[in-house]
Amino acid sequence: MQESPNGSSDQGQNVRVFELAAELFGVLATPMRLRILSALCDKEKSVSQLLSEIETTQPNLSQHLNVLYRTGVLAKRKEGTQVIYRVQSEQAVSLCRTV
Repeated sequence: MQESPNGSSDQGQNVRVFELAAELFGVLATPMRLRILSALCDKEKSVSQLLSEIETTQPNLSQHLNVLYRTGVLAKRKEGTQVIYRVQSEQAVSLCRTV
Protein backbone atom coordinates (compact mmCIF):
# COMPACT_ATOMS: atom_id res chain seq x y z
CA MET A 1 0.00 0.00 0.00
CA GLN A 2 1.49 3.32 -1.03
CA GLU A 3 1.19 6.34 1.15
CA SER A 4 -0.30 9.42 -0.40
CA PRO A 5 1.28 12.84 0.27
CA ASN A 6 -1.25 13.54 3.04
CA GLY A 7 -0.55 10.18 4.78
CA SER A 8 -4.01 8.76 4.09
CA SER A 9 -2.89 5.10 4.07
CA ASP A 10 -1.43 5.53 7.55
CA GLN A 11 -4.68 7.15 8.67
CA GLY A 12 -6.66 4.25 7.23
CA GLN A 13 -4.53 1.73 9.13
CA ASN A 14 -4.88 3.74 12.35
CA VAL A 15 -8.65 3.91 11.94
CA ARG A 16 -8.81 0.11 11.55
CA VAL A 17 -6.60 -0.43 14.61
CA PHE A 18 -8.91 1.80 16.65
CA GLU A 19 -11.98 -0.02 15.32
CA LEU A 20 -10.51 -3.41 16.29
CA ALA A 21 -9.55 -2.11 19.75
CA ALA A 22 -13.06 -0.71 20.27
CA GLU A 23 -14.60 -4.06 19.27
CA LEU A 24 -12.39 -5.91 21.76
CA PHE A 25 -13.14 -3.38 24.52
CA GLY A 26 -16.87 -3.72 23.76
CA VAL A 27 -16.75 -7.51 24.08
CA LEU A 28 -14.75 -7.28 27.32
CA ALA A 29 -16.87 -4.47 28.78
CA THR A 30 -18.52 -6.76 31.36
CA PRO A 31 -16.82 -7.85 34.59
CA MET A 32 -17.90 -11.48 34.01
CA ARG A 33 -16.10 -11.66 30.66
CA LEU A 34 -12.98 -10.12 32.20
CA ARG A 35 -13.10 -12.77 34.94
CA ILE A 36 -13.42 -15.51 32.33
CA LEU A 37 -10.50 -14.08 30.38
CA SER A 38 -8.41 -13.84 33.53
CA ALA A 39 -9.21 -17.47 34.46
CA LEU A 40 -8.15 -18.63 30.98
CA CYS A 41 -5.13 -16.36 30.59
CA ASP A 42 -2.51 -18.95 31.52
CA LYS A 43 -4.12 -22.25 30.56
CA GLU A 44 -7.17 -23.80 28.95
CA LYS A 45 -10.01 -24.98 31.16
CA SER A 46 -13.28 -26.86 30.95
CA VAL A 47 -16.61 -25.27 31.71
CA SER A 48 -16.78 -27.14 35.04
CA GLN A 49 -13.31 -25.86 36.00
CA LEU A 50 -14.39 -22.31 35.16
CA LEU A 51 -17.57 -22.74 37.23
CA SER A 52 -15.50 -23.79 40.24
CA GLU A 53 -13.43 -20.56 39.93
CA ILE A 54 -16.10 -18.06 38.91
CA GLU A 55 -19.19 -17.57 41.02
CA THR A 56 -22.08 -17.67 38.56
CA THR A 57 -24.64 -20.05 37.11
CA GLN A 58 -23.82 -22.48 34.33
CA PRO A 59 -26.27 -20.85 31.86
CA ASN A 60 -24.81 -17.38 32.54
CA LEU A 61 -21.25 -18.65 32.11
CA SER A 62 -22.17 -20.43 28.89
CA GLN A 63 -23.77 -17.28 27.49
CA HIS A 64 -20.61 -15.23 28.14
CA LEU A 65 -18.35 -18.00 26.82
CA ASN A 66 -20.42 -18.10 23.65
CA VAL A 67 -20.01 -14.33 23.08
CA LEU A 68 -16.26 -14.59 23.62
CA TYR A 69 -16.08 -17.57 21.26
CA ARG A 70 -18.18 -15.97 18.50
CA THR A 71 -16.05 -12.82 18.56
CA GLY A 72 -12.80 -14.78 18.27
CA VAL A 73 -11.47 -14.03 21.75
CA LEU A 74 -11.73 -17.70 22.78
CA ALA A 75 -11.32 -21.00 20.97
CA LYS A 76 -12.93 -24.25 22.09
CA ARG A 77 -12.59 -27.97 21.58
CA LYS A 78 -14.46 -31.01 22.77
CA GLU A 79 -12.83 -33.63 24.93
CA GLY A 80 -15.34 -36.41 25.49
CA THR A 81 -18.40 -34.70 26.90
CA GLN A 82 -16.49 -31.65 28.11
CA VAL A 83 -15.91 -28.41 26.23
CA ILE A 84 -12.46 -26.93 26.80
CA TYR A 85 -11.87 -23.20 26.25
CA ARG A 86 -8.65 -21.28 25.70
CA VAL A 87 -7.75 -17.71 24.82
CA GLN A 88 -7.21 -17.38 21.08
CA SER A 89 -6.79 -13.61 20.64
CA GLU A 90 -3.24 -12.36 21.29
CA GLN A 91 -4.65 -8.86 21.84
CA ALA A 92 -6.91 -10.25 24.56
CA VAL A 93 -3.96 -12.04 26.21
CA SER A 94 -1.94 -8.79 26.20
CA LEU A 95 -4.88 -6.90 27.66
CA CYS A 96 -5.42 -9.62 30.27
CA ARG A 97 -1.82 -9.42 31.44
CA THR A 98 -1.97 -5.62 31.54
CA VAL A 99 -5.13 -5.59 33.65
